[in-house]
Amino acid sequence: MKPFAEAATAFCLNKGLAVTLVWFRSLAFTALVIIAAAWLYRYLSPAFAFALLGGALVVAVLYQASFVSQLTAWANLPRNRPLPIGWGIWTPLIERLNRFSRQQQASLSELSSELERIHAAVDRLPDGLVLLDRYDHVSWSNQAAQSLHGIFGTQRPVHHFIRQPEFAEMLQRRGGGPQTQLLQLNTQPGRTFELQLHETDAEHRLLITRDITDQAKLDAVRSDFVANVSHEIRTPATVIAGFAETLLSLELDEKSHREYLSAILRQSETMGRLVGDLLLLSSLERATDRMEESPVELQPLLESLIYEARALSAGRHKISLEFDGPARLLAAPAEIESALRNLITNAVRYTPDGGSITVSWRARDDEGWLAVRDTGIGIAAEHMPRITERFYRVDRSRSRDTGGTGLGLAIVKRIANRHHASLRIDSEPGRGSTFTLRFPARRMVADPPVDATPAASLSPQNAPDASPRHPSSEQSSSDV
Repeated sequence: MKPFAEAATAFCLNKGLAVTLVWFRSLAFTALVIIAAAWLYRYLSPAFAFALLGGALVVAVLYQASFVSQLTAWANLPRNRPLPIGWGIWTPLIERLNRFSRQQQASLSELSSELERIHAAVDRLPDGLVLLDRYDHVSWSNQAAQSLHGIFGTQRPVHHFIRQPEFAEMLQRRGGGPQTQLLQLNTQPGRTFELQLHETDAEHRLLITRDITDQAKLDAVRSDFVANVSHEIRTPATVIAGFAETLLSLELDEKSHREYLSAILRQSETMGRLVGDLLLLSSLERATDRMEESPVELQPLLESLIYEARALSAGRHKISLEFDGPARLLAAPAEIESALRNLITNAVRYTPDGGSITVSWRARDDEGWLAVRDTGIGIAAEHMPRITERFYRVDRSRSRDTGGTGLGLAIVKRIANRHHASLRIDSEPGRGSTFTLRFPARRMVADPPVDATPAASLSPQNAPDASPRHPSSEQSSSDV
């Protein structure tokens, strides 16, 4: 009978007849009490019958009162406490309350889990977040804010942790939208932070702290770059404008006319080289794709560059080319040509008349060493750390006189990096410099072509060396 009764109850519940069953049970119990009272009234005494009815009524009232008391106590207790057990007319209410309680507990559990996930995510943010109350006391902070500002605990004034006067003024201003302030925090020396203050509602404000040190440095570099480019372009542009104005305003003889036009041509060529170097440097810094590589024959390339260097030198220098070992590289041909041209051209420009320039190649231990040595003016040690920066010049006036753009070594460095090569600079003021590109084994191509004939031979003892050539206390070197 029990399985049948459970099945019947489930059927009734599914059909929405639970209330009917509850009332049926209550009416059945009441009917039994009435029948018992009637039997007592007929066969025993009316007093017993009324006593039974009165007792049943008192028990029912006491039960209802007790249950109401238990239900009231449950309502005032935490929601995870079980409901009191009731029967009769209370059964539908208890079932509804139980169902509602289970749903509420599930919702609260889900909400709590979601809140924990949000807190964990916020704690992993690199930006510091601090929630302030109406008195600017800390209500909550994430781990980044605690680390940046040294915040611990809550209900403490935020200006106890951030003591800069600019921040105090920022706190005093209310309304008018978000506020932004750049600060150097006392707890983080040498770094720049952006502090934003947002009003979330009438009672709270949110303080966001973001580390913008790298961005500030990038902005400074960009500003310096724009200033340098403007300065470099302004000089030839001013010269061109001056000569053009002279040509238009004065009657010149043929010789002066040609001299002025030649000066204009030289300055326009300088501007053209500057723009070309800027475009090349920009493409090198922006390049992220794989290079289009192919075997590069260094001997014919260097012979061509030496020919250009001798034309630029016009017989003022002794320029030689030396080889030792296979001279083939797996590289981007245009980039390698640009790097070598810059090194050789710089040697011509910064070597006094009568000096010598030697371009040499050595293949040793599966690596390639290409060195450009000169007997030029040299580079002092204090300039070494910045020598490959854009527009950095040791002698600005001499660089402009020789037609340099100040970008050559910056281009060489970036091309070397893209080819996994290193650039070493050894120099001594007044005695010359050596610029050495060291290519790793992965860039070496072992098998030379059959028709390749070395133009010159270099014995091991005379091979170019990346070590300093003039040991002295004044000599400096740098790997960049």
